[in-house]
Amino acid sequence: MLRGMRKAGQSVVGKIIATILFGILIVSFAIWGIGDIFRTTAPSTVAKVGDTEISVNQFRNAYNNELQRLGRQFRTVITPQQAKAFGLDQQVLSTLVTEAVMGEQARKLGLSVSDQLVARSVMDDPNFKGADGQFNRALFDQVLRNASLSETGFVQEQRLAMTRIHLAEALAGDLTVPLAAREAMNRYTNERRTASYFVLTPQMAGDIPAPTDEQLQTFYNERKSAYQAPEFRAVSVLALTPAAIAKPESVSDADARQRYEQEKAKFGTPERRTIQQITFPTMEEAEAAFNKIKEGATFESVATERNIEPKDLDLGTFAKSEMLDQTVADAAFSLEQGATSGPVAGRFGPVLVRVTQIQPESVKPFEEVSADVRNELAQARARSEIETIHDAIEDLRAGARPLAEIAKEKGLNIVQVPAVDAQGLDRAGNPVDIPDRDAVVKAAFASDIGADNEALRSNGGYIWYDVTGVEPAREKTLAEVRDQVSAQWRDDQIAQKLSEKARGLTERLQKGEAIEAVAQESGAPVKTASDLARNAAKDDLTAEAVARVFAVPVGQAANAANGTDSRAVFKVTGATVPPLVTTTQEAQNIENQLRNGMSNDLINQYIAQIRQDLGVTINQQALRQATGGEI
Repeated sequence: MLRGMRKAGQSVVGKIIATILFGILIVSFAIWGIGDIFRTTAPSTVAKVGDTEISVNQFRNAYNNELQRLGRQFRTVITPQQAKAFGLDQQVLSTLVTEAVMGEQARKLGLSVSDQLVARSVMDDPNFKGADGQFNRALFDQVLRNASLSETGFVQEQRLAMTRIHLAEALAGDLTVPLAAREAMNRYTNERRTASYFVLTPQMAGDIPAPTDEQLQTFYNERKSAYQAPEFRAVSVLALTPAAIAKPESVSDADARQRYEQEKAKFGTPERRTIQQITFPTMEEAEAAFNKIKEGATFESVATERNIEPKDLDLGTFAKSEMLDQTVADAAFSLEQGATSGPVAGRFGPVLVRVTQIQPESVKPFEEVSADVRNELAQARARSEIETIHDAIEDLRAGARPLAEIAKEKGLNIVQVPAVDAQGLDRAGNPVDIPDRDAVVKAAFASDIGADNEALRSNGGYIWYDVTGVEPAREKTLAEVRDQVSAQWRDDQIAQKLSEKARGLTERLQKGEAIEAVAQESGAPVKTASDLARNAAKDDLTAEAVARVFAVPVGQAANAANGTDSRAVFKVTGATVPPLVTTTQEAQNIENQLRNGMSNDLINQYIAQIRQDLGVTINQQALRQATGGEI
């Protein structure tokens, strides 16, 4: 066909026809598609605030810097999906828009920062100071290079940042916190209350008859969403690890014994010695002292002559490898217990050493640890085979061989998991037994049936997995959760009865009846809780019940849930608030806390109004481009 078209195109008529056809083709492309190449350009602005534009590059740099900061904080790589889940793109965009709003307003007000002030701020920045505390030009250049910033760009950013800070300080830099606000905060923080109370327990709810089928069905229908079965996946897992392919039985007795002798210290504790030491200024003095000991003087008497206290003689108890001075260690570990060495040229001067106690070496015999030694040696040898077997398995996978067949051919075990949820649990709620469970489950739920999955690295080897089935999440039927629904229905009935009973008892207390009489009728002992602090549990009152105590005026009664299955009925009997002493550190902390909160509120309201006045437009297409999403 192509040959025929080429032949036809050599004639005059053919050339005319070809020209017309290609002309029509070009025009059609221009109308219906290819013209977009010339008409459409990639968006360059993520947002516009007044006359200020936030470019794609500006946003991308801020976004990547925040990604790296989070990565360092959590010590992991933050994926784009995780960043999106965190709302990182919107957080970064909000920060840049806020900076642009403040910058626009500063320019509108004619605010500026002098070159001298910018230079001083750079010179005083501790990030640019060397060990001598002075500005270090080389360090400054290095920091800018690491941040991919030019000096001109950094100075401009510094100037804008200082301008925004000055505007914020002008708005809320010296707020006066009203005394009434400080006193209210003092009351909220330091008020203490006393209450008399009694607790209604589930046993006081009375008889709860078994639910009828209709009652259970209604209860279940109202709460269906609470009885969800999660998505389950069937997974085949093949692990290639040193432990999986190791063959301890192939390790000879001679090799095992050689490894045992090389690593004998692993199978017990080394010899340890308690050592005393006397240090001398010169070798001659050490020699003279040693001669005295040979003539019958004691180690302690020599130490006394040198004004050394007995407690200062002990060097400590060490294994030979733990001693800093190996020359002294060699001398000490060559002595019998109680013996004193001759003069030793130690690192810190001549010494005499005495061993006062020897703790013998304790090592398990080879026969007792031979299995462990063989297994360890076999795994060490297996590590060298991992990559070869990995490549062979990948070749088989490329031929669409099932994991089960591959495992059989390679003599490996395959784990068939009939059902696992995203938390790594089976249908009974127990963790499934598979290698590197968390990583495999996470990868399996990101895959699908028939997908060609990359092997995971794990424990010095590889793990292959295939998703063989997917059971979508669903609502469990009443028949499946009947016992659970019955138990929750009973708990709900008890809570309702206790609530009704507590309401009636509270009304009686409000009418003036004594709490002792009301509690006695209910069969509950009256208790007193004193020094109650807001939102803090005390005695057998939960934090939620204490919070309710603080919501009721003194002298009034109320009731509140007290845990999951009881209810507290109480009467507030007293409240005390220490006076606010404005000169204390606590009062200063309260004032600072309120000032910071008021300043933030004021600045946020100011920014919101200016943002509305200036107008902010967001280019969602450019935003997706800047974060690596689809354009």
